[in-house]
Amino acid sequence: MTTPSSPVNRLRPRRSCLAVPGSNPRFLEKAQGLAADQVFLDLEDACAPLAKPEARHTIVKFLNEGDWTGKTRVVRVNDWTTHWTYRDVVTVVEGAGQNLDCIMLPKVQNAEQIVALDLLLAQIEKTMGFEVGKIGIEAQIENAQGLVNVNAIAQASQRVETIIFGPADFMASINMKSLVVGEQPPGYPADAYHHILMSILMAARANNLQAIDGPYLQIRNQEGYRAVARRAAALGFDGKWVLHPDQVAAANEIFSPSQEDFDHAELILDAYDYYTSEAGGKKGSAMLGDEMIDEASRKMALVISGKGRAAGMKRTSTFELPDSEKKAEA
Repeated sequence: MTTPSSPVNRLRPRRSCLAVPGSNPRFLEKAQGLAADQVFLDLEDACAPLAKPEARHTIVKFLNEGDWTGKTRVVRVNDWTTHWTYRDVVTVVEGAGQNLDCIMLPKVQNAEQIVALDLLLAQIEKTMGFEVGKIGIEAQIENAQGLVNVNAIAQASQRVETIIFGPADFMASINMKSLVVGEQPPGYPADAYHHILMSILMAARANNLQAIDGPYLQIRNQEGYRAVARRAAALGFDGKWVLHPDQVAAANEIFSPSQEDFDHAELILDAYDYYTSEAGGKKGSAMLGDEMIDEASRKMALVISGKGRAAGMKRTSTFELPDSEKKAEA
């Protein structure tokens, strides 16, 4: 298990994770100007088998020469059951490792597959003189075996940053009776994905990782995308894949707090800091308007505040002492 010599931000903003075929220079060029938090250049499903060797070099070129300012830069390689994986990793990391944030590994089935990628990355980093451990790993869960082992996968390496749900392959792997990726199968009255999403979320949160929802393939169905994204956001997921530029704004909006919630969270933090201080009376709980706040309130506010700050939000209100407190201080 490798550890970087300097701290790495493993909790980067990932509200919108844009998939871009690594074999398509036009799309790679366009992606740089979109407002996605993360862009992953794909060598797997979005890249035809015959195009993969050349796509590796295309990705290296765009990582080194493109302007990805403000974006988390990720490459999705092929999974370990294929003969492409090692060459994907070696070519991309040797060629553009200093301009790469993470490698995404699809179809992860056990912790050993994460350990293998960690070891390969460390060997390349040492050989190339890169900082060892700086490149993160994103683990994509796409079948029943991966979900059963998701906790071990989350703990397999300090490089792991995210656990991602891959709905299409997962649905196929469990014989789910639906051809619409992300939609509920006919005949089941509840949410067929709840257990899957919660298992991924618990493994992520237990290990201080991010949980990311996968793609919604009906790219012209904006309402469908929003509905599925809202479900993941309501559970606590950090972001969702986007397959088309039109989905970026929706993901950024849905996985950001509202301005009202962000302002309220900031007020709770300020108020709690004051009331627990010497000047505020060293109180364990206090009233903020009609609301009682305490340590649990602070923890909940930190989550909302953190998401808002990561999204670049600015507060529009300030904490002010109630009149009774002002008179007491005077």
